Amino acid sequence: MIIARNLTMLTFAVAAMAATPVLAQAGDAAKGKTVFARCALCHDVKPGPKKMGPNLAGLFGRTSGTTAGFTYSPAMQKAKIRWDAKTLDAFLTKPSGLVPGNRMAFAGVPVAADRANLIAYLKAEAK
Repeated sequence: MIIARNLTMLTFAVAAMAATPVLAQAGDAAKGKTVFARCALCHDVKPGPKKMGPNLAGLFGRTSGTTAGFTYSPAMQKAKIRWDAKTLDAFLTKPSGLVPGNRMAFAGVPVAADRANLIAYLKAEAK
C-alpha cells in the first residue's frame, strides 16, 4: 500500500516537471502581456532606453548577465544561464531560487499558467 502510494506521488511529480516546458510553449501571448505589466516598471521588451532592470530585447538565446550597458549582480554574471523557455520558467518561478544573490527584488510568478503566458509574450515581443 505504501509503495503504491509513493509510486503514485512520484508519477505525479514527474508529470508536473515534464509539463512545465510544454506550458511554456503553449502560453497565450495576449494574456502574457497582462502578466508582463508586473515587469514593465523595470524591464522593456523593445530596444531602447534602459530602465531599472536590463532590457529584455533579444532575451532568448542570450546568456545571463551579458547585456551591454547594464550592471548585473556578481551572482547573475556567474550564473551563465542561457535563456530559453525552460530556464525562464525556472527563474520566473522564484528568481532567488535559481540565482541566489541576484538583485532582482521580485518574488516570482507562482502560477504556472501565468509563467507560460509571460514566456509566450516574451517570445513574441522580445525579439
